[in-house]
Amino acid sequence: MARWCYRHRLVVLLLWVGALLGLGAAASAAGTDYANVFSLPDTDSKRAYDLMEKAFPDRAGDTDTVVWKVDGGTVRDQAVRARIEPALEKIGGMKGVGGVTSPYTGAQGAAQISEDGRIAYAQVTFAEQANAVPKELVQSVVDTAQGAERAGLRVDLGGQAIQRVQEPPTGLAEMVGILAAAVVLFLAFGSLFAMLLPIGIAIFGVGTGLFSTQLISHVTDVPDLAPLLATLIGLGVGIDYALFIVTRHRRGILRGADPEESAVTALNTSGRAVLFAGGTVCIALAGMLVTNLRFLDGVVIGTSLTVVFSVLAAVTLLPALLGFLGPRVLSRRQRRRLAAEGGREPESASGLAARWSAGVQKRPRTIAAMAVVVMAVLALPVLSLRLGATDQGNDDATTTTRKAYDLLAEGFGPGFNGPLQVVSSGGDTDALVRNIRATDGVARVAALPPAGGVTVIQVVPTTSPQSEKTDRLIDALRDRAIPDAGVQAHVGGVTAISKDFSSVTGDRLPLFIATIIGLGFLLLMVAFRSLVVPLTAAVMNLIAAAASFGVLVAIFQWGWGLDLLGLGKQGPINAFLPVIMLSLLFGLSMDYQVFLVSRMHEEWVHTRDNARAVRVGLAETSRVINSAALIMVCVFLAFVLSGDSGAAMAGVGLAAAVALDAFILRTALVPAAMHLLGNSNWWLPAGLDKRLPHLAVEPAEEPVPVPVPAQGRGATAVHGFVRDATGEPLDGAVVTLLSKGGRQLDRVTSLADGSYIVSVPAPGTYLLAATAPSYAARAGHVLVGGEPLVHDVELTEDEVDAVN
Repeated sequence: MARWCYRHRLVVLLLWVGALLGLGAAASAAGTDYANVFSLPDTDSKRAYDLMEKAFPDRAGDTDTVVWKVDGGTVRDQAVRARIEPALEKIGGMKGVGGVTSPYTGAQGAAQISEDGRIAYAQVTFAEQANAVPKELVQSVVDTAQGAERAGLRVDLGGQAIQRVQEPPTGLAEMVGILAAAVVLFLAFGSLFAMLLPIGIAIFGVGTGLFSTQLISHVTDVPDLAPLLATLIGLGVGIDYALFIVTRHRRGILRGADPEESAVTALNTSGRAVLFAGGTVCIALAGMLVTNLRFLDGVVIGTSLTVVFSVLAAVTLLPALLGFLGPRVLSRRQRRRLAAEGGREPESASGLAARWSAGVQKRPRTIAAMAVVVMAVLALPVLSLRLGATDQGNDDATTTTRKAYDLLAEGFGPGFNGPLQVVSSGGDTDALVRNIRATDGVARVAALPPAGGVTVIQVVPTTSPQSEKTDRLIDALRDRAIPDAGVQAHVGGVTAISKDFSSVTGDRLPLFIATIIGLGFLLLMVAFRSLVVPLTAAVMNLIAAAASFGVLVAIFQWGWGLDLLGLGKQGPINAFLPVIMLSLLFGLSMDYQVFLVSRMHEEWVHTRDNARAVRVGLAETSRVINSAALIMVCVFLAFVLSGDSGAAMAGVGLAAAVALDAFILRTALVPAAMHLLGNSNWWLPAGLDKRLPHLAVEPAEEPVPVPVPAQGRGATAVHGFVRDATGEPLDGAVVTLLSKGGRQLDRVTSLADGSYIVSVPAPGTYLLAATAPSYAARAGHVLVGGEPLVHDVELTEDEVDAVN
């Protein structure tokens, strides 16, 4: 497939451009139909909402606030009322607004004015929940209310629906992430064309994925969170997958291969790993389905589609683009050096990656211990993890929602920003009100007029919505105040919904983690024919998750560095974050594990030398894995600029997770552990090996031609001498002949004079490996013709062998 795409590059490019433009045109014509269907069945807050919807169909929607403050006088002054009341009447008459409760009507309204008379608020109740209220209606409410402002009179608005229209323009975070990725790619490649390749692949993958998701939103429920997450993951994996393939392709050209053959080899090695890695990401994303939180189904669809298109672009469009570039995928300096050296760079073991790889082999226990200590220290804060919901106090200080939040807290106390709704459907309501008023942590209680046998009691806590004391108040109302009054009642409201969501998420998190860990284990076991490699990967994933959440807790829950980052005030970790973040983290961690171990496994199959396999695999992949991780970190951190506290929290958490996973786990702890485990890394019971399907991450072995002896010639063979660097013969060196696919064909031991001879079944290309105690192993390809080939091998002590 890679060769076909390379040779028919114009056709492939036109097909992709046509697909992108066609999907874009269809999506633009159809428009968006994102539906934020959020439901928590079998929870107390959901029962409260259902009762309100039945008794107050126009008041079961989102309740937002218009709050105003005067610099002098009071809000009761006629000049203030003359500006505010017409605006409230106009808002109340808008289609989609269930009602407006003004502070200027009745005794209840008097409670909506602060004690000093300088701050007042009105409640605007929409007919729908916040996510379903049209943004055009919300913007009209905002414009009408703020139109009443004058000198000395401030008007701001708060609430869930208002917050949706205050979100900053999209695209800034994505652009910053792409620019940062471009810088990293240019530093890694030194070539403008090579830098543009991964970015182009990511744009095609994300573009087709987002347009497809937009079209699918017309036939199933897809939340508007899905495009943001799809962009986040799509940019990361699209750039990374192309980076892995382009790096392998450039290495092939530098080793003297023809550009077409180099591209085919790159796709047949790194391309296979990309297919496999993309599958693991989709499996990790699909793990969200086991939480039974139905609003996440659309997130799974959108993100998985984007990953699939990114993989398809990497394995079809990328080889076509490589065909257009040819040798220009290298920098000018590399091309000049290549020409000066006869079209092939000498293989070299120099470089930081090779030295680090050799260092890990020499001191695996020390490096493993240091890595474990670092990760354990970072993971300690996770012991105090508290799930919840950020509120508008975390918004940017310039937004109207943050200003309204601060005004309400100033005038009516911090708990006013998270009122509870106790919905009663029968029993002594007066007794319930008395019990609620007597409960610790309650600032104010007000029962609204009943309708249809349902009474709504507004409860204002003394503490903020994010406070643990508010959570305890909800428990006290449900466990004591309501049962003691002998009534049928439920506690609802945004704060109660957030608490119930946190509880549901926490209860289902273990099943979710077990599912994605188990599926990842099975996939790696099939791919690498090992029990130890997938077990190591599972443990490393758990360590990475614990450490990344420890960083989140330290920053966002404890407040370390929040002022420096400009991310608002400390509070609980968003309840939705663990499910989404763990899905992405496990998928990306599996990517790095696949790319690292697939190269090790390839070397293991060829040489059966675990130390060499781990050393070569780490030396060849660590640099590209670290570059890929740095790109991911840049993309994720860019979402701090989105202005949304939830997106900022997800960006920081994922950036920390990827950095720790790549720079500490995959570069240090995983190879150190594999050195310590030795050949047991590749152990798989024979009975299980027979029953497992074969799924090769490395290219399939080419069939060995049937030998046809030449007339009058002896058997084809490779022979020569094994010597050390001084020319002395090595007795007892093991020389192995393998097929290109890694199957052992012959194995001999050198004689006292260092001589050896291995039988070759037919002319062709083979891999010849030589090992001896206290010497570095050597492996290289030999081309055998019709005559026996003379091939001497030199082994050296204490030297990192060349990797290619």
